[in-house]
Amino acid sequence: RHENADKLLVSKIKIGSEVRQIVSGIAETYKPEELIGKKVLVVVNLNPAKIRGVESSGMLLCASDGKTLQLVEIPNVNSGVKVK
Repeated sequence: RHENADKLLVSKIKIGSEVRQIVSGIAETYKPEELIGKKVLVVVNLNPAKIRGVESSGMLLCASDGKTLQLVEIPNVNSGVKVK
């Protein structure tokens, strides 16, 4: 969890052989321990940004119906594959 924001999680995401730090606004929906081992879609072609003083080098892709938030998971692929 981000120490200065209740809604933010700071995650280390493995993308192929690289590890990126990503800050996401999913803390109200997901506990950090629920994310371990999940294979999720990550947007990586973004410039790094500081969010509440913490660098974020990507964005987790989620879907929402306006009430609930859900990470887009792709469980049966290898880490680092590209979405086409």
